[in-house]
Amino acid sequence: MKVIFLQDVKGQGKKGQVKEVKDGYAQNFLIKQGKAKEATKASLAKLRGQEKAREKEEAEHLEDCRQLKAQLEKEGTVAEIKTKAGEEGRVFGSVPSKQIAEAFKKQYGLDIDKRKIQLDEPIKSLGYRQVEVKLHPEVTATVTVHIVAE
Repeated sequence: MKVIFLQDVKGQGKKGQVKEVKDGYAQNFLIKQGKAKEATKASLAKLRGQEKAREKEEAEHLEDCRQLKAQLEKEGTVAEIKTKAGEEGRVFGSVPSKQIAEAFKKQYGLDIDKRKIQLDEPIKSLGYRQVEVKLHPEVTATVTVHIVAE
């Protein structure tokens, strides 16, 4: 019997996958538990429609990320972060990715997810820094951050 998996089933298939399984297994376990449904012409057509919509949505998201990258890397787009610092330009504590994301939001109105900011090591000194932001698996922007003393 052909079924469409509605969720991942270990050793059998992933969500959205169409696969041939034994009739008893499909009816007594997969369909009963709501993990799969029978693959009819109507359900297959619906699945293809959902896949096309998802692909279109993914393409739009990729384009949005490319536009955001262009804005972030535009010359003159520098997030200025004021923090307490000691002598010789050492910052008290460090500057986290959350503070960088808030600076871009406040100064330029650009929403950046703090989890997408790639900091190899915490920023612990004053000055300019190049920081990578992974906006999409295919799009990575390099932004400039200026750390200044309060």
